Amino acid sequence: MASALLCQEGPTRRQIRRASAVSIFLLAVSLAIVAALRADFVATDPGVRGGPPGAGGPLPGVAGLELQFFLAGQQAFQEVDSVPGTIPNTGLGLGPRFNLDSCVGCHSQPAPGGTSPFVNPQFAVAPKAGATNIVPSFVAIDGPVRDAFLRFRGDGTRDGQLVNLFTIAGRVDAPGCTISQPDFETLITSDNLGFRMPSPMFGAGLVVSIGDDTILQNMAADHALKQALGIAGHPNTLPNGTIGRLGWKAELNSIQLFVAGAYNAEIGVTNPLSRIENDPDPSCHFNQTPEDRFKPGAPTLPEFFPDVVNFAFFVGFLAPPAPAPDTPSSAQGREIFGQVGCALCHTPSLQTAAVPNPALRGKTARLYSDLIVHHMGPGLADQLVVNGAGPDEFRTAPLWGLGQRIFLMHDGRARDLRDAINAHHGAGDARFAPSEANAVVDAFNALSEEQKQSVLDFLRGL
Repeated sequence: MASALLCQEGPTRRQIRRASAVSIFLLAVSLAIVAALRADFVATDPGVRGGPPGAGGPLPGVAGLELQFFLAGQQAFQEVDSVPGTIPNTGLGLGPRFNLDSCVGCHSQPAPGGTSPFVNPQFAVAPKAGATNIVPSFVAIDGPVRDAFLRFRGDGTRDGQLVNLFTIAGRVDAPGCTISQPDFETLITSDNLGFRMPSPMFGAGLVVSIGDDTILQNMAADHALKQALGIAGHPNTLPNGTIGRLGWKAELNSIQLFVAGAYNAEIGVTNPLSRIENDPDPSCHFNQTPEDRFKPGAPTLPEFFPDVVNFAFFVGFLAPPAPAPDTPSSAQGREIFGQVGCALCHTPSLQTAAVPNPALRGKTARLYSDLIVHHMGPGLADQLVVNGAGPDEFRTAPLWGLGQRIFLMHDGRARDLRDAINAHHGAGDARFAPSEANAVVDAFNALSEEQKQSVLDFLRGL
C-alpha cells in the first residue's frame, strides 16, 4: 500500500520527460532570443558622463602661498572683461578684437579650466553692450566654441594667424571704434579657414613637467610594432630646441606664454608678456597698456601681481580629472584599448621629471598621450603649420577627462566617440600621407560590438 501511495504522489516518467522537453524547448527559445538580440546589438557611445566634475581643483600638496595664487587665478579666470572696465562687475581690457570676454567662457566644461560647454557663449557675447557683431556661420549655438585661423595669404604662402570673430565696434563702452569683422563668408567660400576648439587645461602643469628625454624614450619604445602598424610621429621641436607639449599641435611648452598669449589674442587684454593691442586702429584703444599690470597697494600678494601670473598658477596646478570607478566593461575595454594598438600613441602614463616643485615632481601623469605629433590624413588636415607640426599633423590629444567632454577632435566636429575614432582614419592623397592611425582604427572596427562597447565604456570613464 505504501509503495502504491508513493507512486501516486510522484511524477511519472512520462511527466518527467514532458517537463524536460518543455524546459529544453524554453531554453532553446531563450537562447534564440538572446542570439537575435546580440545580433542586433550595436556598440553606442554612452555619452557625456554625469555626476560631479571630478576636476577644477588643485593638485595634492598645493598649499600656503601657492594655493593663494591658485585661488586668485581661479577667480580671475572667471572674471568678465569690458573695454575700460566701467561696466559693473567687469575687468578692463576687452578688445579691440576678441573671441570671448572671459577665460571661463571657453574653458568651462565640466569645471573652470575645461573645454567648450553645451551652450556656446559666443552667441551671447556677440551683441553684448550694443556691439554690432554678426555670429559667423561656422559657429552654432549648440556647437563648440571655435577659433578661426587663416590658412593662406593672398600670395599663396601659409599664414596661420588667428582671425578674431568679434570687435568692440558699437559697444557703449567703445565710442568711436568702427573696425569691421572679417569677411568670413568669403573666407569660408575659398576654404581658407582652419578651426580650433578650446583644449582642456587640467593637468597642464604635469604635462610641462614631463622631461624631453621621457618623451623621446617613449617615442622609441615598441618601435617595430609601431612601424608595422604605420605609426611614426615626431616631437614638435620649438625654435629654442625644446619639445612642445601644449596645444593641438604641441606648439608650446610654457604655461606662462600660453596664458599670456591667449589673454591678449582671445580676449584682447594686453599684459606684461603680450603688450601690443590686437588691432592697430588707435580709435579702438581706450586704455593704457599693458592693461593687465602690477597693482601697488593691493591687499594681498596675489592681487598685487598681474592676472596672467595668477592664471599661470591656476593652470599650472590644476589637478588632472578624476576617472570614474571601473566597471567590468570598462576594465575589459582598457585591456582591448591596448591590444588593438590605441595605447601606442595614447600612452597611458608618463612620469614627470625631477622639477623643483614637489607637487609636480616625480608624479605619474595618466594622460593617455605621447605628446608628439602624427600625420592624421587629409580628412583632418587643417593646412596650418606651427613650428615643426605640418598641415596634417596633430599632437596625440590627452584623453584624461574624455568622459565629460561634449565635443571631440581639434575642431569639435564630432560628439560621438565612434565618429571621432573613425575620423582618425584617412587614406593619403597627392598632398598628404595616410593617417598613422589607419591600422589601429581598422583593428577597432574588426572587434565584436560587445568589445567595441567595452572600449567606449572605458573611454567615457576617463
